[in-house]
Amino acid sequence: MGDQKKRAVISYDNMPEEVAAAFEEKYPRGAVDYLPDVQKIEKPDGTSIYTVTIEIPTAIYLVKVQMKVDDLDDVDKWLDEDDDDEGDSDSDSTLPDDNISQYGGGDEDASDE
Repeated sequence: MGDQKKRAVISYDNMPEEVAAAFEEKYPRGAVDYLPDVQKIEKPDGTSIYTVTIEIPTAIYLVKVQMKVDDLDDVDKWLDEDDDDEGDSDSDSTLPDDNISQYGGGDEDASDE
């Protein structure tokens, strides 16, 4: 039991150099790389934090990362706006001319040369 690693939660902004180096090695492209590994942790006060796990030889850290999470009201508003736009876009969905042969022909001439 003497070789158990230290465990701690730290902020991305306050990582020690060794942890920052391990983070950079594991996730060289930043959020693009770590998004699949993000864990949501519910706190006792009802709020949440988002973390990724970084392990170094002496410790295992949960590194808090900033996540932009959609507010349910914002999503509902966006969906309502999207529904309103659907009625207008149907009239613009037809092509002005279904005779597309008038637009081609350039490739045929180039292959003859």
